[in-house]
Amino acid sequence: MRISMVSEHASPLAALGGVDAGGQNVHVAALSVALAARGHTVQVYTRRDDPGLPDRVQVQDGLEVVHVAAGPALPLPKDDLLPYMGQLAEGMVADWGNQPPDVVHSHFWMSGLAALEAVQSAADDGARVPVLHTFHALGTVKKRHQGAEDTSPPERTWLEPSVGRRADRVLATCSDEVFELKAMGVPGSRISIAPCGVDLSLFKSRGPAEPRGRRHRIAAVGRLVPRKGVDLAIQALGLLQEAGMADVELLIVGGSSDCAGLESDPEARRLMSLARSLGVADRVLLRGQVPREDMPAVLRSADAVVCAPWYEPFGIVPLEAMACAVPVVATAVGGLIDTVVHGKTGLLVPPRDPAALAAALGELLQNPGYARRLGTAGRQRASARYSWDRVAQETEKAYQLALRGVPLGQARPARLQPTGGQAL
Repeated sequence: MRISMVSEHASPLAALGGVDAGGQNVHVAALSVALAARGHTVQVYTRRDDPGLPDRVQVQDGLEVVHVAAGPALPLPKDDLLPYMGQLAEGMVADWGNQPPDVVHSHFWMSGLAALEAVQSAADDGARVPVLHTFHALGTVKKRHQGAEDTSPPERTWLEPSVGRRADRVLATCSDEVFELKAMGVPGSRISIAPCGVDLSLFKSRGPAEPRGRRHRIAAVGRLVPRKGVDLAIQALGLLQEAGMADVELLIVGGSSDCAGLESDPEARRLMSLARSLGVADRVLLRGQVPREDMPAVLRSADAVVCAPWYEPFGIVPLEAMACAVPVVATAVGGLIDTVVHGKTGLLVPPRDPAALAAALGELLQNPGYARRLGTAGRQRASARYSWDRVAQETEKAYQLALRGVPLGQARPARLQPTGGQAL
């Protein structure tokens, strides 16, 4: 099967940890690799954000990344990219030439707009390539939790639901998202679930663990933005101290890759100010970005990993911790409800509740045998349900459903030979 992935702001080649780089980059990269390994041909179309980027990058057999000119060739916040989606669509159509893909799979709502416009433009005698879409995050949920701080363009309010209704199939990453999609008007009959996955060859239970400075360590990993709830972990650390558990350090991984960047980061400054006000600044380690290959050792150094977002469309960090056999304490929101089984692979707590977070962490730190059992079960669950090969299989099923759903008489004609179209 020839598959066109569309990921307008999240290139699979991008470095992780920046403001607009994170879980979606990992998802697109790992899913594309897994599909290529299963014999498919995958091209990932993403916006050129650097004039020095090559038109095409061959990642491995069956997988390449195509950089398309869509707006200025420089990094832009993803919320500023809407005006350039027409150019992204034009670039894809030109690159397809007379050899369109079998399916198009877009990621994030703006990529969905580009994908739908591209297949409509490339349609021949009414034949249209099926479009499947993964949202990764929904504007309705973001607005609900961030309110006036939501920086999404106002057009998202009506354009995002239209993507869900017009796509041939929508791939939700968790069961909670299915309810949100139905509320947006997406028919349940056109929704499949294909979660995010975890690299089990990298994130393993056995291997080195980096040294820690105190008897206990808890870790919080993710972008330094308020909605990730890292401040709740700091508050929980203070409550643990009040309860007599002072020999605990909190490692925060995320944000800038250097100390100067962290010092100028307003969220990093806010977090350290909070730590000082609670008297725990000497036990809060603000690490910044960590190379992906070093993350397993970081995770294995922790007694528990804290994931305390206000909301979370899915959340890859809990899976990575579980794959390393480290128990997770997470807020019961979004995809975390699916991945973390309360009392089996970790503990779930209410969102924005530092006292509940501290109580759950205290339970694990004071009962290391229980924590080990949760960690072992977490590794088993990650291996059984969240390997990227299994996610690729579930995605393949959705592709087949979308292909079977093409109306009678709308099937595409026999293919011509590839023309080797060039990225624009």
